[in-house]
Amino acid sequence: MAAVKSQPTRIVIVGGGYVGMYTALGLQKKLRSGEASVTVIDPQPHMTYQPFLPEAAAGSIEPRHVVVPLRKVLKRCHVVTGRATKIEHARKAVTVELADGHVAEYEYDVLVSALGAISRTLPIPGLPEVGIGMKTIGEAIYLRNHVLSRLDQAASTVDPELRRRLLSFVVIGGGFAGIETLAELEDMARYALRYYEGLKQEDMNWVLVEATNRIMPEVSARLGVYTVEQLEKRGIKCYLDTRVKSMEGGHVVLDDGTEFDSDTIIWTAGMKANPMLRNTDLPLDPRGRVQCTAAMQVVGLPGVWAAGDCSAVPDLSRTEEDPTATCVPNAQHAIRQSKLLAKNIVASLRGKEPKDYFHKYLGSVAGLGLYKGVADVFGLRFKGVVAWFMHRSYHVMFMPTVNRKFRVFVDWTQALFSGREVVALGQIHEPKAEFDRATKS
Repeated sequence: MAAVKSQPTRIVIVGGGYVGMYTALGLQKKLRSGEASVTVIDPQPHMTYQPFLPEAAAGSIEPRHVVVPLRKVLKRCHVVTGRATKIEHARKAVTVELADGHVAEYEYDVLVSALGAISRTLPIPGLPEVGIGMKTIGEAIYLRNHVLSRLDQAASTVDPELRRRLLSFVVIGGGFAGIETLAELEDMARYALRYYEGLKQEDMNWVLVEATNRIMPEVSARLGVYTVEQLEKRGIKCYLDTRVKSMEGGHVVLDDGTEFDSDTIIWTAGMKANPMLRNTDLPLDPRGRVQCTAAMQVVGLPGVWAAGDCSAVPDLSRTEEDPTATCVPNAQHAIRQSKLLAKNIVASLRGKEPKDYFHKYLGSVAGLGLYKGVADVFGLRFKGVVAWFMHRSYHVMFMPTVNRKFRVFVDWTQALFSGREVVALGQIHEPKAEFDRATKS
């Protein structure tokens, strides 16, 4: 007679982003009562839908509406707010630094590595001091307040050199994140200028710097050229096949000899695997990602799974051409992988075979500001308002929970009739400043 388990299978998910949250959602729907317990570990108590960060930064969407509270949607899971610092599969334990500073261990029977990638930086002088990232909701809120506050300061100064510096905005990196951030923020700033007496559009200096000879490699070269042309028509300077040599003190020096001062330097030049994975005994590929089978099982480790940006899952739609091809780190793969991953874990628990992940790349969509966009879907290319509508439709479809879909749709509807919100709430970055001044007066 088979032994009966005395307690539910302990499933621990490290990471609460796309893969972590969607996998946990799938598990809590499919698992029978008492079959397994699910614990989700992440430093933040929410999941951020990153494709909407540029619109949140530009005031088209309320920032709170692009994040999903983990405890609210994962009602049958245990959510731990803490940062995983070590995984020892030999002991089946995850070490976590909790939000209150304490260190705890969580033992597991089944492990899911769902860590998200982090920004890939380069040893450029000045980058750590003046660079601003664009991967978190905090960075999106900060950028919005920062850009609008530069307009406020520029409208108040009589120093022409300072005004030029304040009105120079640089985005480094021509992938989707960089292009959408650049386009949305420029669109917002141009809209806001109507309320600033003495400032004109030609006073602003928006700059894109991309190290390769094209932008957004996920779309066709023709659409990439079209996007650059549209950005340049808006007065944005695009430096392709160009690298930043230094940015010390906000003084930007490009390798073609161009130099200028800027008070806003946004870094979106790629991602890399989470360095925490180096503090595990999981098998990693040369890029630091967890090595997986096509079913998202970690190679050689039964009961361990991985998906998303920090996993090397074979891309079966391309392996005939390139046997080493793996899924690229984007939201399209992460969302679809997590839905199958939940099914595979449940199947494995019930003695069934997991299924291989197969998803043929359908195309890409990108927003370039209000009523502007590009799309490359099923080999068909779209531009302008049609592509913009496709971009919004695609992402609201994959935005988790009906609640968040509805809130985002309402935000868009309100903006359609009342325009963008152009208020800088810079005080949130120094909330005690006024109180401190009051106590000293």
